[in-house]
Amino acid sequence: MENGKRDREDMEVKTQPRKPRVLLAASGSVAAIKFGNLCHCFSDWAEVRAVASKSSLHFLDKLSLPQEVTLYTDEDEWSSWNKIGDPVLHIELRRWADVLVIAPLSANTLGKIAGGLCDNLLTCIIRAWDYSKPVFVAPSMNTLMWNNPFTERHLLSLDELGITLIPPIKKRLACGDYGNGAMAEPSLIYSTVRLFWESQAHQQSGGTS
Repeated sequence: MENGKRDREDMEVKTQPRKPRVLLAASGSVAAIKFGNLCHCFSDWAEVRAVASKSSLHFLDKLSLPQEVTLYTDEDEWSSWNKIGDPVLHIELRRWADVLVIAPLSANTLGKIAGGLCDNLLTCIIRAWDYSKPVFVAPSMNTLMWNNPFTERHLLSLDELGITLIPPIKKRLACGDYGNGAMAEPSLIYSTVRLFWESQAHQQSGGTS
């Protein structure tokens, strides 16, 4: 009886699905002050790694991140590579991740992604991304920047790539203006990604409960 119980427990451990691997990325918007909160939202549910652009570090408090979350910056892209055959960080992170979430997505990084530019760790990751895996973006910018015709064109390019937009919200912005352009709350970003992931997993399991 004891052996049979142990066998059942071993089978349960082996069949238990692993946590999703979520790569969270911040670009240069004042909303990056909420990045630590965003990481905490995801860390109980998923394995989390984080990427920060150089300009996002003006706003991001590294000490606000969960202790178990590793933060990668542009410097890590080059310091981890010395010779041919060494791991390439943006490729390794792309391979590791099941989901990419860019929050906040600045107007500048939006334009870079839409134009295919890849001049930092974050944009190299998305240029090398396997688009069979989901990408979510939560823009954050001034209202007039959000309403700029370029923004609409750039968002269309992201939509063609299959990237999911989590729209900004109306509120008093950091610059003092009131209007649309503030990043969605971290809790909403988390719940949107989790709902999508779990609905996909449900479909792949044949919709059985």
